[in-house]
Amino acid sequence: MLNNWVVMPACLPLVRRRCHACAFESFRASGKFRVNANHKLIDAWLLVLCPACGETAKLTVLERLNVRSVRPELLDRLHDNDPGLTAELLQDPVVQRRNRIALDWDNAWCLDTGGSDHLDREVIDVSVRFAARIPVRPVRLIAEGCGLSRAEVERLITEGKLVSAVRLSGKHSSDFTFTLKR
Repeated sequence: MLNNWVVMPACLPLVRRRCHACAFESFRASGKFRVNANHKLIDAWLLVLCPACGETAKLTVLERLNVRSVRPELLDRLHDNDPGLTAELLQDPVVQRRNRIALDWDNAWCLDTGGSDHLDREVIDVSVRFAARIPVRPVRLIAEGCGLSRAEVERLITEGKLVSAVRLSGKHSSDFTFTLKR
């Protein structure tokens, strides 16, 4: 029987970017947007806060666009400070590239294994699905989901008792499956 695990965000990730005021390495998203219109052109920024000094930085979302070219629903979400829009924009590769930022997902995700009834079986087939693009080490996911140490998972890989079509070293943010034989 195939078990389905889901890796999902538990909260917004930290934004990796150096604070110009105190040189702290990350910001947290405030969930607030600043929208500025100058005649027919519009700019929009996502505001992020430095946890160390409280300094605010702006991440560019829209830059010098004609107001008529922006979807009305997007404008409404910006004006309403929609938290879902904050999460969407933080994960948007275009926004990340434009602002030269990366996301720090440490302690910002959780694993839903659907219960612990799979732990006592001899062979476990698992499909891991990602609800968002969260880079996580498969060894860490398997250790957490099966109640094992990471060293134990590494040992199972080297013994050939833990197999997958994808490489289990490094980080992954796309769906994969694995089989664990005890």
